[in-house]
Amino acid sequence: VMNIPDTWKTLTFEEPEPAIGLVTLNRSAQLNAINVEMLAELDQLFQALSHYESSFKVLIITGAGNAYSAGADLNDAVIHKDTDAFKDPELFLKFVQERYSSLIFGMRRIPQPIISAVNGPAAGGGFAMALASDIRVASPEAYFVASFINIGLSGGELGCSYFLPRLVGLARASEVLYTGRKVRAEEAERMGLVNSVVPREELIEGALSYARMMAAKSSGALKLTKGALNQNIDAPSLEAAVNVENRNQSIMVFSGEFFKLIQSFFKGSDA
Repeated sequence: VMNIPDTWKTLTFEEPEPAIGLVTLNRSAQLNAINVEMLAELDQLFQALSHYESSFKVLIITGAGNAYSAGADLNDAVIHKDTDAFKDPELFLKFVQERYSSLIFGMRRIPQPIISAVNGPAAGGGFAMALASDIRVASPEAYFVASFINIGLSGGELGCSYFLPRLVGLARASEVLYTGRKVRAEEAERMGLVNSVVPREELIEGALSYARMMAAKSSGALKLTKGALNQNIDAPSLEAAVNVENRNQSIMVFSGEFFKLIQSFFKGSDA
């Protein structure tokens, strides 16, 4: 059984159904803003999930209360503006930017596909977390904001300028990042940012409907599929992409349940 500390202050973790993990960002009074403590706890969670890939096959991320996440906790910036982190750009890069961006790397590196159940505002770093997920389910109250440009920062932050054009195309991504406007759930679904919109009370069930189908698959197959998607989105050629796929398939034929699972196809053809 995965050893999850019961002392976490910013997250809760549960197993709603076998092989499915549900993490809830749990700072509802701060709209689940991401502080340094949450970053550390998410890092611990990702490390644990990487060790228990056969026990947990899918991860769902959602927010407590009425928000998914309002992004980086700007109170941290105000509190720490006279510390070393804000002394010069090099220290800021090390103590702030690289620490926050490691969250996005963590999401893409764990073997489990991630489903974000977006229950309210996903702004700034919360928007980035939603983009770094594999599947996004939203309630009608959800909206997405690349809020960086609204506070005098570049719209390229925490992978947003990488993921968003790949999800919705360059023209729409450009407009969203330059304007910092709200993209509500219905529009997000229309532009391909969100897989489905479901009523608020059915949001976790909507995420679970995807998660159940995925949890029925082998952990190796899920891990290698996520790896292929990570790598082949930037494949330099068809040949390079197919080489990754060929290697994965050869591994799975020998390590998975291929011969057992294809029996059902033969049974079906006899019927």
